[in-house]
Amino acid sequence: MTSRRQDWFEGWRLFAVLALTLTALCIWIADMRQFEVEGVRMVIRFTARTSLLFFCLAFGAAALARLWPNAWTRWQRRNRRYLGVTFAASHAIHAVAIGCFAAMAPADYMAATNAASYIFGVIGYAFIIAMTRDPRSTAARPRSARAPGASCISPAAIICGFSSWSRSANVSPACRSTRCS
Repeated sequence: MTSRRQDWFEGWRLFAVLALTLTALCIWIADMRQFEVEGVRMVIRFTARTSLLFFCLAFGAAALARLWPNAWTRWQRRNRRYLGVTFAASHAIHAVAIGCFAAMAPADYMAATNAASYIFGVIGYAFIIAMTRDPRSTAARPRSARAPGASCISPAAIICGFSSWSRSANVSPACRSTRCS
């Protein structure tokens, strides 16, 4: 087995550099408006855009590596886990900025939101938390190590996954019979 030298911009170092850069940029953006409401709203817009960027980089990595095999797409595929965790960090900063906006200007916050934004926001953050959980989870295992039918997602699989998420068992007994057709 050959050992490969890890570059500075790979793995958890990549995540640390990107997360610290995002945090510094968000502080700088908010400081441009003296940490007033408009500055916080600019941070919300910025982190929404950076979250989209990191989501696309992380979840398009395998397809791009297969479509255009080159050094960039191989690096992207090797680091898709850390790009995905950076997506979650960007969205965590986004959530903090939303909380700051709600605390600084409650009337403006209530005017900018509705019940649907709360519902879909909670669902979205639940999916982000589920995607960034332990890297030794089923999603990180090779397909050959997964259970048959685990390569597709059905509503029953999502419900069973969330119901057994906090337990140490991989899948609850009721979910073992769920198969994709």
